[in-house]
Amino acid sequence: LPPAQMSMLGLVVLGSFFESYDLSLLTSALKHISEDLRIDEKQMGTYLAGVRVGGFLAFALLPFADRVGRRPMFLLSLVGMSVGTLATALAQTPITFVLLQMATRGFLLTAAGVGVVMLAEELPAEHRGWGLGILGALAAFGHGLGALLFGLVDLLPFGWRALYAIGAVPLLALPLFRRSLRETVRFTAHRAQEDATGSGGGLFAWSQPLLAMLRAHPGRALAVGAAGFLLALGAISVFAFSSYFLQTAHGWEPWQYSLLLLTAGGVGVVGNVVAGNLGDRYGRRAVGFAALAFYPVAAISFDQGPGWLLPVSFALIVFTSSAADVVIGAFSAELFPTSQRGASSGLLTLVRTVGWIAGLSLVSGGLGGDFDLPRVISGLALVVAIAAFCLLLLPETGRRELETLSHET
Repeated sequence: LPPAQMSMLGLVVLGSFFESYDLSLLTSALKHISEDLRIDEKQMGTYLAGVRVGGFLAFALLPFADRVGRRPMFLLSLVGMSVGTLATALAQTPITFVLLQMATRGFLLTAAGVGVVMLAEELPAEHRGWGLGILGALAAFGHGLGALLFGLVDLLPFGWRALYAIGAVPLLALPLFRRSLRETVRFTAHRAQEDATGSGGGLFAWSQPLLAMLRAHPGRALAVGAAGFLLALGAISVFAFSSYFLQTAHGWEPWQYSLLLLTAGGVGVVGNVVAGNLGDRYGRRAVGFAALAFYPVAAISFDQGPGWLLPVSFALIVFTSSAADVVIGAFSAELFPTSQRGASSGLLTLVRTVGWIAGLSLVSGGLGGDFDLPRVISGLALVVAIAAFCLLLLPETGRRELETLSHET
C-alpha cells in the first residue's frame, strides 16, 4: 500500500487496539466485578444487557460521520471511550458501573464503525478485504493485553479497577491522532460536491443519510442487518460468559483463562485475515456463509464438550466469529454510497445492539427458569446458522470499486 494508506491503517488499528482492550475487560473480569459489586448470577445477563444499550448512542453518533466527517467522529470517540473507561474504575454500585460502561460502549462502537468506513473508503478494491481483516487481527492484540493484565488481577492494586484505569492511555496519544489522521479522500470529495450544490442539509440533519439509505437500498439494508442481528444474538453469550463459565464450571484460575486467550484466542484471530484475503479472492458471500454456518458447531462443543476440547473449540469460536464480523462489516461499508456509509454502520450497530441485549436477556430468562448456563448458550448459538443464508441475498463486493456497487441519490 502507498505510505498515506499505510499511515491511516496504522492509526485506525491503534485506536481499535484500545477499543479491543476495553471490550475484553468486561468478559475477563466479570467474576471479579460481580463479586466486588455484589451482582447475583441470575442478574448478570440483565446488567450486561444494560451495558450493551450503549449501542443506541453509537447509532445516534455514527450518522454524523456522514455530516461532519470521519476524522472528527473518530477523534471524538477516542476521547469519549478513554474518559468513560477511566471513570468505570471508580464505580461503586452496579447501576453506576452499568451507566458508565453504557456511555463508554457507545463511543467504542462509534470508533469501530467509523474505522471500518475509513479503511473501506481509502484502501484499493483488490486489498480492501485484507485491510479490514488486518484491522480486526491487529486490534485483537488489545484483547491480548487485557488477557495478560487480567492474569495479574489478584496481584494488581485495586484489582479489576486497575485494569479499567489503564484504558485511559489513548488520551495521551490524542496529539498523535490529531496531527497524523487525515480525512478520507472520498468524503472530502463528497463534502466539496455538497458545498458546491448547497445540499448539505445542516449539522442536525443526521437522519437524512439513514432515510436515504433505507429508501434507495432497503433489501441490502435488511439482509446486512439481519445477518448482524442474528450473529450478535447467538454469539454474545458465548463470549460474555466464557471467563465466568470456565472459572465456575471447570474450576479455572484467572491465569488459565488469560493463557487460553493468548494461545487459542491468538490462533483464532487469524480468522480476520483469512476471511479478508479469501473474501478478496473468492468472494465475501462464500466466506461469510462458511464462517456463520460452522460457528454453532464450535460454540456447542465449547459449552457441552469435554474439558480437553476447550482450547480447540475456543480457537474455532474466535476464528469463525472474527471471519463473520469482517465479512458483515465489509458488506455494510461497501454496499452503500459515500453519503450513507456512516448511517449504514450506525444501522448495523443498532441491530447488533438489539441482538446483544436480546441474547443476554434470554440468558437471564433461561437461568431464571432453572436451565443451566451451557445449555442456554448452546441453544442461542444455533440461530447464527440462519445468518449465513442472509448473506446469499447480497451482491458480491469482493475486488469491486465502491462506485460500481452503489451511486449517490
